[in-house]
Amino acid sequence: MQQKILVLHGPNLNLLGTRQPEIYGDETLQDVNHALHERALLAGWELVYRQSNHEGELIDAIHTARDDGTGAIIINPAAYTHTSIAILDALNAFDGKVIEVHISNVHQREAFRHHSYVSLRADGVIAGLGTQGYHAALEAIMRAAN
Repeated sequence: MQQKILVLHGPNLNLLGTRQPEIYGDETLQDVNHALHERALLAGWELVYRQSNHEGELIDAIHTARDDGTGAIIINPAAYTHTSIAILDALNAFDGKVIEVHISNVHQREAFRHHSYVSLRADGVIAGLGTQGYHAALEAIMRAAN
């Protein structure tokens, strides 16, 4: 069954490819979205992409997904992972599948990065696979729908 998937990128991910490439790699956000689009297109799925540095805009995108037929969300909440109860609350109001993605292995980093509010709602968490984590999330969602 084909569905719409929201791919939600949090703060500073617009700098992907140039910000701390030793941690996040040299692929840009456009590279990531393009590769996901190519894979989804082959399988007949629709992807919608949003990136924002503003918590409220991310929440608004989740609210929109509740009502527009979106079946799943792939979310990299970035720094909001560790701080945003508001994003958790918005995700708790979404009925579809939620996969949390982190490019770096947050458990090998600073202690404050070890806690995720979003994980309390996520159906799965992928961390430390680089940008391939997004692909793993997409594949998991597509397989679960079949």
